[in-house]
Amino acid sequence: MTDSLSRTAPDTIELPLGDPQVPGEDDARAIPLRNAEEGLVREELKRRSDPPTTAAAAVDHAAGASRALALADFAPPSLGAGERLMRMAYRMGVPGSVLSGPFRKPSALRLLATVESPLPGRRPSGVALRAGHFLVHGVKAPISQMDFTPSARLTPPFEQAIHGFTWLRDLSSSAPREQCSGVAERIAAAWLKANPQVGKGMPWRVGLAARRMLAWLVHAPLVMSGDKGVRTKLLAQIAETARWLDRNHGKAEDRLEEVAAWCAITAAGLLLPDGKPRRLYGEAGLVRALGELVGEDGGVLSRSPYAQMEALRLLVDCRACYEAVRRDPPDALEAMMRLLVPPLLTLTHADGSLGNWQGSGATSANTLRALVEATRVRTRPLRQARGWGYQRVAAKGAVLQFDAAPPPLARHARYGCASTLAFEFSSGAHRLIVNCGGAAMAGGQIPVRIEQGLRATAAHSTLVLEDANSTAVLIGGKLGAGVGEVEIDRRSVGGKKPATRLEASHDGYASRFGLVHRRILMLSDEGDELRGEDVLVPSGRKGKRGKVNYAIRFHVGPGVELSLTKDRKGARLALPDGTNWQLRTTEGELSIEDSMWSDGDGRPQAIEQLVIAGMISRSGANFSWLLKRMG
Repeated sequence: MTDSLSRTAPDTIELPLGDPQVPGEDDARAIPLRNAEEGLVREELKRRSDPPTTAAAAVDHAAGASRALALADFAPPSLGAGERLMRMAYRMGVPGSVLSGPFRKPSALRLLATVESPLPGRRPSGVALRAGHFLVHGVKAPISQMDFTPSARLTPPFEQAIHGFTWLRDLSSSAPREQCSGVAERIAAAWLKANPQVGKGMPWRVGLAARRMLAWLVHAPLVMSGDKGVRTKLLAQIAETARWLDRNHGKAEDRLEEVAAWCAITAAGLLLPDGKPRRLYGEAGLVRALGELVGEDGGVLSRSPYAQMEALRLLVDCRACYEAVRRDPPDALEAMMRLLVPPLLTLTHADGSLGNWQGSGATSANTLRALVEATRVRTRPLRQARGWGYQRVAAKGAVLQFDAAPPPLARHARYGCASTLAFEFSSGAHRLIVNCGGAAMAGGQIPVRIEQGLRATAAHSTLVLEDANSTAVLIGGKLGAGVGEVEIDRRSVGGKKPATRLEASHDGYASRFGLVHRRILMLSDEGDELRGEDVLVPSGRKGKRGKVNYAIRFHVGPGVELSLTKDRKGARLALPDGTNWQLRTTEGELSIEDSMWSDGDGRPQAIEQLVIAGMISRSGANFSWLLKRMG
């Protein structure tokens, strides 16, 4: 390797995190967070208790919303005595036609309005459909060879696309309706023929059934404008699915799928005849489910940007159904969208794209912008999404994202990752330090067999002991024992180099190795210097005997070229725009290893990672490092 770094600035980088020359400046090195003299704010996030729901803290955490949120915004719509009785009777099983018009024949089955969703789809996937292929996360599958039956073995992304009919949005974005309706009807007819029995098999998981019915309602002109036979069968299937969801919404796999079910039930109540009782029933259930999905600052309890975006898509489509019939949606629906957007923007880099957290990929700025525009919410990112667990620091084109919370509870996790104290860092349009991401998209170009590895601690830019996860990663997207508590402190630091300082610790390795991991990150206000210190502190009064292997991993962004210095204490990071950064460390030696990074479409890209590895005593250790722009 070349020695360009040591030639450029061999001794110019100083690693101490404090500035002892500034009178009265606190020493910013890691110290126990429980020290009362430091005046630190303690954030206890326990995995055994749920965060409060949105209604409990809506006013305090809706920074930047278009108007203040009140507790009443999250209550079900106010009803008169007659409507309350109607809703109760419908919940008990009285048919909607009987409640809406007890002395007349049930209305003919039809759709009452045409819905226009503001959400665009993926045009390349729509073009592929017109050419005869499903295109899901970069994988093509011929429509003519697709097995639509309940017994077909499909990967999760294909299950969502095929049985959730999410491909309808992509098809509608690829060309005028006249050029697409024939394709949509042929696929719908094949699916109906392969699934004649309601409630049978995998296509009738609650989340899939809900998304399928909502897609049929929202994109009805695309799939029902031609063949009369297909239209009749689809209308009958919509009515059957709505009745099935009325009875089975409680069997949803998780809170997000339950919200999907209530959105579909509400949409059916709006768009099908005699639907008022179902609408009243659906609105009450939707408001309750939203309160259980989202934490106090607007982040979904799975802590996944992927799930956060999906919740917004469901609400946007549900609101479009209200607008189609010229009704105002409940205040809770609008308030929830205003609450969901700011935390999502917390995880945006300087170029507007999302970071790779909790299984998500790096969703592009255009996709995120289109979603936010569809919500009509104008707001700014939250700096501290404490309940959701992410910290964001922005400084003159540089953005630091920090995971300062335990992973999600097992019952909320869909693609839960052991990522506590990992970080991402970008400068301008380029990502310097990233996480692998992509576990939620496994089954496309990302193989399912590596999904569990992508959720591991080693797939994130943080410290790992003995190649063990800080929280146990289980099959099926679930998580086990590990991090139970995280303490976080955020403050501004003055002196010669003003900066924002984040300090956090977790206990994920305490029971196995007797060590607590503490990490300090300081980003200068100029955005040109990120100082870090990783500290391992004995969890008891007396440290355990023996030694333990450690590795501090820095996964570098796509397009970044790495080279090590001769002393292996430094590395040069050359960005595509010609900018150079340098990583220096005081302890251990740097090495370069292969890694992988997932973009927002689930396409894996080969990248590299810098690793500081070695063996340390269980009595504790600390490692300082510095990432600095060199020109």
